Amino acid sequence: MRVLIVSQYFWPEQFRINDLAEGLVERGHEVTVLTGCPNYPGGKVFKGYGFFNGTETHHGVRIHRVPLIPRGPGSGFRLGLNYLSFMISATVLGPLLCRGSFDLVFVCQLSPVTVGIPGAFLRWLKHAPMVFWVLDLWPESVATVTGTRASWEYKCLDAVVKFIYRRCDRILYSSRGFSTSILSRGGAASRLSYFPNWVEPVRVPACAPPVRLPEGFRIVFAGNVGEAQDFGTILAAAERLKDMPAIQWIILGEGRQWNWVKDQVEARALSHCFHLLGRFPADTMPSFFQQADALLVTLKRDATFALTVPGKVPACMSCGRPILAALDGEGADLIREAEAGFVVPAGDHLGLADRVLTLMDLSSEKRSRIGQKAKRFSDSHFDRDRLFTELEAMFHHLTGLRT
Repeated sequence: MRVLIVSQYFWPEQFRINDLAEGLVERGHEVTVLTGCPNYPGGKVFKGYGFFNGTETHHGVRIHRVPLIPRGPGSGFRLGLNYLSFMISATVLGPLLCRGSFDLVFVCQLSPVTVGIPGAFLRWLKHAPMVFWVLDLWPESVATVTGTRASWEYKCLDAVVKFIYRRCDRILYSSRGFSTSILSRGGAASRLSYFPNWVEPVRVPACAPPVRLPEGFRIVFAGNVGEAQDFGTILAAAERLKDMPAIQWIILGEGRQWNWVKDQVEARALSHCFHLLGRFPADTMPSFFQQADALLVTLKRDATFALTVPGKVPACMSCGRPILAALDGEGADLIREAEAGFVVPAGDHLGLADRVLTLMDLSSEKRSRIGQKAKRFSDSHFDRDRLFTELEAMFHHLTGLRT
């Protein structure tokens, strides 16, 4: 099967769509990706890439890149230009770069939803069914930023979302809480399927860990350092416990709030216990997680975020370490169902600090049992091979309907 993936983000940026593309190649499919110049999360185009880039191949995946305006350092206006520029470039240049026929168009919808515009155009041009994978709920995400659903941006995006959903042959949603919103905007129930995040395979490096973590009770956060991750709550919990030198907060990742967090660490006198180590390759993560006593998951208090299961939740469960979480809704329910750790409401820094102490007071055997429960739940619910087999069967069904 010839599959065309449309995604604003792709390797060397670190997103789950990379593994999906490689997994389809492993199963014998021919995969082409239409994407932009890599610039996430730092906002600058990666070294070795320019405004115009030729075709490249990575792990059997053929990659076409269109020019875009980089995200830049924290400007909402610049971010909007980044989204708009990819939509226009991919719609205009995509047909010129992705020539020939395709059996299926697969759109990976993180932010923004407008990635569906070039996807819908290529669906029409290639006469191929389109699968739309919803990983971030729009236009609700705009309401989170603007604070209102009465803004002109929200109303315009609401119309765009309805336009896209009505042109999808199948809509996949990564969190069950998304289904109501999708149905209300034209996504017919017969075309909706739940497709959760899976646990990605990680090649454990043979070498020693790139960084030895500080001694003590290590709480490890790995991922984007952004507004959604609510670092205000993490910092407040760390400040409350800063007189307990055994507790060490380890942050692996970068993002738009990295400089703010760095300044706050200094302002709150947390340098002895709060460590911003930066971003590392995905295949080094096991070496960090093996050193962790707990893995941290947080999301800002927001009605839209409460519908979301962070992609890192299955990954954290698979590591066999207890989870400390400050979030609401679907993600929190999942951790409780798995008995995978301790959960407090989003924004509750006092509760988070208390749960740190509770977990630290448990014996290593009890913490190990919590981690084992997490891993068993992950193995039974988020197995990569099973989910990819289901997805592959769906692809064959859709392409069969078009023949």
